[in-house]
Amino acid sequence: MIKEKLIIIFEKNSGKIIGSLIGLILAIFILKIGLFKTLFIVAFIIGGYFIGDRVDKKESLLQFINRILRFIKGRRNI
Repeated sequence: MIKEKLIIIFEKNSGKIIGSLIGLILAIFILKIGLFKTLFIVAFIIGGYFIGDRVDKKESLLQFINRILRFIKGRRNI
């Protein structure tokens, strides 16, 4: 009975719950290891996510690197 109610609450508010947990984890990291170390970790997590996303989409490593280099080259011309 309680389990079903919790599942319904989670399904209706999953974004809020997950966002709150991420915020809590980031706050703990910032308090324990500092802001810049936390940002460094978050940057690598984001980078790992994008690399993993490309692997899931079956994009080769060379295509991925080529796309990143084109993006960087395009940003310099602005």
